[in-house]
Amino acid sequence: MKRARIGLFAAVIASAIAAPLVFAEATKTPDSSAAAADSSSKASPIYGVTLPEGYRQWQLVAPATEGAPLNEIRAVVGNDIAIKAYKEGTLPFPDGTVLTKLAWKHVQSTELGSAAVPGAATTVQVMVKDSVKYKDSGGWGFGRFVNGQPVDVKQHETCLACHQSRVKDHDLVFTRWAP
Repeated sequence: MKRARIGLFAAVIASAIAAPLVFAEATKTPDSSAAAADSSSKASPIYGVTLPEGYRQWQLVAPATEGAPLNEIRAVVGNDIAIKAYKEGTLPFPDGTVLTKLAWKHVQSTELGSAAVPGAATTVQVMVKDSVKYKDSGGWGFGRFVNGQPVDVKQHETCLACHQSRVKDHDLVFTRWAP
């Protein structure tokens, strides 16, 4: 059991560093600011969040797994503002904080026995803190992307309600710092 957990943790860390090719195109955005609003088709509905440039090189905040029905391995990364806030225990998170969650299907390794490894990429989800722009949503803008494209409005409508109902006392952020 301990060996499996170590293998899973190693797989999550490795996947946070070495990205699957499906995400490579998604990191290229014309705007150099972190997840700036954009009126193009690359922006999320409702919030106008885009994929932040260079997010694949950001520091790991924490790995996670999700059981059925999603069965995913996840890695949350943050920009420099997010990392500083986590390290200092700053709540609420300051404006300019950007958190990005990358997710892959949870697959049994063919080489590592009982270990799990990332399979196909599923989504990239982004949270952007701007207390003025997103004042009606707790200061956060949300974006969900599959293959570099934002998903439909209906999926974005669930973001805020889920975060408000479950992590209101942690500035709407699920992920805790993994020391």
